[in-house]
Amino acid sequence: MSFVEYGDTIKDGDTAIVFLGHESMFPVKVQHGTVTQTKYGVIRHSTDLIGKKYGSKVTCSKGGWVFILHPTPELWTMNLPHRTQILYSTDISIITMMLELKPGSIVCESGTGSGSLSHALIRTVAPTGHLYTVEFHQQRAEKAREEFREHGVEHLVTVTNQDVCKNGFGVSNIADAVFLDIPSPWEAIGHAKSALKAEGGRICSFSPCIEQVQRTCLAMEEYGFTEINTLEILLRVYNVRTISLQIPDLGKAAEDNSSTGFDSSNPSNEGSLCTNLQQGTVQFKSGVPLREMVGHTGYLTFATKS
Repeated sequence: MSFVEYGDTIKDGDTAIVFLGHESMFPVKVQHGTVTQTKYGVIRHSTDLIGKKYGSKVTCSKGGWVFILHPTPELWTMNLPHRTQILYSTDISIITMMLELKPGSIVCESGTGSGSLSHALIRTVAPTGHLYTVEFHQQRAEKAREEFREHGVEHLVTVTNQDVCKNGFGVSNIADAVFLDIPSPWEAIGHAKSALKAEGGRICSFSPCIEQVQRTCLAMEEYGFTEINTLEILLRVYNVRTISLQIPDLGKAAEDNSSTGFDSSNPSNEGSLCTNLQQGTVQFKSGVPLREMVGHTGYLTFATKS
């Protein structure tokens, strides 16, 4: 099983995603003889998972059922164990595009954190690219190595435990892109420039505070970076709801319309305006934004090595 190559059958030792619903899923390591408890009952790995195809509908001991999904970087981002705050798919998508990543690219990253972005970067540069990721915290670095090994991508990533602001990335003049997610990214801009290829390499820095962005931009200018650009991505989610509005009194025209005999029980009228004559209302589907939404995530600053 690998996060960058699809496997058809669930095998012993795989990481799989147990899908109970769009708002309820979790990862599980498949092991012979092990059971997993869900609200629908027990899943027995030996008989219910191993040998079955990914995407299978599995019936639990209480009669309920779940789907078993093949892991992807997107699903892992939604379900990974949080060791740090992570980047989500909204920011990850713009990062991979703006850094101009493709199969074969060499990328440097700091810090590794919980590995959310790392998995997406690995899939993007696979099968011939490589990720060099630096993590200051020793236990987080060791856990990241373990996860990459379990997920079958250890040949595409090198994890280093050191302070990137003091010791850099451990490589020079080979990276196509550098990503920084550290408290003081301006202290690592010089090392990022050294890691990037001679000309045209891209850099991105993620910071939650505008003061961090200001100091980082000044450091980028000092080291000769060009095309410096800062942006923020905000995601607005809409829910589909049934809206009821009163029918306006339009006089005789409204009476003529009410006499047309609209059959709301006819399946052919699904999706059309369903008029409730007794209540004097009309119902229709509409997209409604959530009552609350994230107002700020972080600033993404991009630049190019001149």
